[in-house]
Amino acid sequence: MHIKNDVNVLEVGSRDASHRPIGSEKISEHLLVEAKEATSLEHQMTVWHALRVYPKAVGWSILLSLAIIMEGYDTLLLGSFYAFPAFVKKFGELQPDGTYEIPARWQAGLSNGAYVGEIVGLFIAGYASERFGYRKTMITALVAISAFIFIQFFASSIQVLQVGYILAGLPWGVFQTITTVYASEVCPIALRGYLTTYVNLCWVIGQTIASGILRGMLSVENEWSYRICYAIQWFWPIPIITGVFLAPESPWWLVRRGRVDEAVKAIDRLTTKADTNFSSEHKVAMMVHTNEMERRVSEGTTYWDCFKGTDLRRTEIAALVWLMQAFCGSALMMYSTYFYEQAGLPTSQSFTFTLIQYALGAVGTVSSWISMTYFGRRTLYLVGMCTMFVLLLVIGCISVTPSADTTGSWVIGSMLLIFTFVYDCTIGPVCFSLVSEIPSTRLRSKSIVIARNAYNIGFIVNNVVTPYMLNPSAWNWKGKTGFFWAGINAILIVWTYFRLPEPKGLAFSELDILFEQKVSARKFRTTAVDPFNGLKSQMDEGKPTDAFVEEVN
Repeated sequence: MHIKNDVNVLEVGSRDASHRPIGSEKISEHLLVEAKEATSLEHQMTVWHALRVYPKAVGWSILLSLAIIMEGYDTLLLGSFYAFPAFVKKFGELQPDGTYEIPARWQAGLSNGAYVGEIVGLFIAGYASERFGYRKTMITALVAISAFIFIQFFASSIQVLQVGYILAGLPWGVFQTITTVYASEVCPIALRGYLTTYVNLCWVIGQTIASGILRGMLSVENEWSYRICYAIQWFWPIPIITGVFLAPESPWWLVRRGRVDEAVKAIDRLTTKADTNFSSEHKVAMMVHTNEMERRVSEGTTYWDCFKGTDLRRTEIAALVWLMQAFCGSALMMYSTYFYEQAGLPTSQSFTFTLIQYALGAVGTVSSWISMTYFGRRTLYLVGMCTMFVLLLVIGCISVTPSADTTGSWVIGSMLLIFTFVYDCTIGPVCFSLVSEIPSTRLRSKSIVIARNAYNIGFIVNNVVTPYMLNPSAWNWKGKTGFFWAGINAILIVWTYFRLPEPKGLAFSELDILFEQKVSARKFRTTAVDPFNGLKSQMDEGKPTDAFVEEVN
């Protein structure tokens, strides 16, 4: 292959190459031609063409994303357990009316403990994945979660359960980072949106499984009713660990480590020979070229570099689109079973509604794949946020009507079902696509860590205020909570219109140029860029890569 000589790496895989960013020397004309050919081929690929060339990449990405099912399953368990009779009797406090209730302070504490663990786990994942690779970091996290499930299963007090959720949050943070990054790095442009949003489908599948099991265990009136729910989590790690062990490493990670020959072999393992025009060497040349472009603009790959220069804007966008998931009113979905109970529905019907809710979420995520084919990420975000704003207003208005405690409770439950469907058609899955596309390739894993931690901090706030909003022994807002989240939604809609760009159909090198040129978010879709035109001569002279943006008439 030619890439090794083109970037002046004398011995690929040698001690020098593995510790020096690839492309630290001048890029040859030959490598630029190969990179341009690979980029052109990706733009020409349809979804079906990409599936023929990258079926193995799709399979490996789907396999790694299964870890998110575990997280979706366990997080739904916790929110639903607050309305689960056996769990509440074991860990709750006796109320004056003879019933048991998990105090609002402990509801907030348990949920926030998990998010605190995730925050730490995310930062660990950011460092570990760049140093040791995605596969080794993922396997370590899967072994850890297998051990931490024992604490949840055998917890004899709410304090021990708190420790279990804090520790479980550590590997959850790893899953959140690596599954999204891996999905974006092993697939072409045509499949990028589908595989990254599939992560959200895995989340919803986990929640749907948990809802069904919880509904089935209602008839068991002892501690095994919730302990069995925890034990089911041991089913996942072993098959996922086996798959991750056999999976190829991300070729982008290998390029950043200077292991170019291994990156070519990884591409070979991710693709087939269905297209004679496709070349693994050309694909890696494109990665080398993109990595060099970004290295010229920003030498570092630390967390602090995410807040410098053009990367600051990219970090803002990634963080806000994920934070919007927390502040759009989705807290009502996470506490849906408890919310349904407080809105006036019987316990059995509350769990049935939750099961329907997450089944609709799965349908919504699949529907988003169709929508993303015809509409951009920005459009789906705006439509989704505006629709949920209206639904939250309806929930709030119904809660203050005279029929709020009778037929109104069923209407509120129906509105929340529609809310879930809209969420999982739009911002739920599309967020995963955006946070994997917007950051630069050299800072992607760390940018996703920062973005996901913004989301986690948002849900820590949710987990402090939502129990008080819904708990009858606290603020007791019930359905009127919809007014609060509608107001937050209105602010986020304004930000989306002015700050969220459209990355659909753009190569990572093209996004680099658009951000470097500070193109307005509303003009990303109508601005053409050529990351190759005149690039080599300017880069060889050490000049910034400007003057490559042309407005489309």
